[in-house]
Amino acid sequence: MGPKTRILDATMLVFRRHGFRRSSIEQVAEAAGLTRQALYHHFESKEALFRAVIERIHESAIAAEEAAVAEAETAGGNLGDILAAGMTARMSTMIGSLDGSPHLEELYSEHLVHARDLYQTYAARYAERMVATIARNVRRQQLALPQDLSPAEFARLVEMSMYAAKSQYPAMQPADAFLKDMAIMVRTLCAGVVPKSEKPPTKKAAPAKKPTRRTTGGQS
Repeated sequence: MGPKTRILDATMLVFRRHGFRRSSIEQVAEAAGLTRQALYHHFESKEALFRAVIERIHESAIAAEEAAVAEAETAGGNLGDILAAGMTARMSTMIGSLDGSPHLEELYSEHLVHARDLYQTYAARYAERMVATIARNVRRQQLALPQDLSPAEFARLVEMSMYAAKSQYPAMQPADAFLKDMAIMVRTLCAGVVPKSEKPPTKKAAPAKKPTRRTTGGQS
């Protein structure tokens, strides 16, 4: 294990135990078995440590989501199964990274203060992967998305279902209930996705009739 990995492992431990505000460089150095000067050789501040931890969590979440999606696709799951599996793996990884901390809400709020740019970057990456997953399975399974939505439009609705579930569970706790409700919402949304062969034909609107001018007393 290299020094950087040791430092990040120690940082996760300290942040889970003390939260962001009450954690210090000295606590991380002690947990990593390093001097403060040695730690500063790799990270210049507590904020830099926090950003590195957030980036590590997101990278782990992306890897977990990709693996779960691949497994569900290999098993022949429908679109709802595939998307629910991927999102559950993603969110489980994020929740598990801070599991047992009494400072979850603080850590999530500080995440947006000190790493908002990372949040936006990874939100875009999650969205790109979601769109690719939907497009790939729509093509493979010959599916029709509801309301003639594009994969990008449908992906946005799926992501919104996750945020809706989050709004009901502060700090995504209890985790089991949050993950269950999120998966139900994703599968319910995907229930509107049908094979193209089952999609009813789109009715063309009848052309509007031109108004006729009424005549009175022989005058037009």
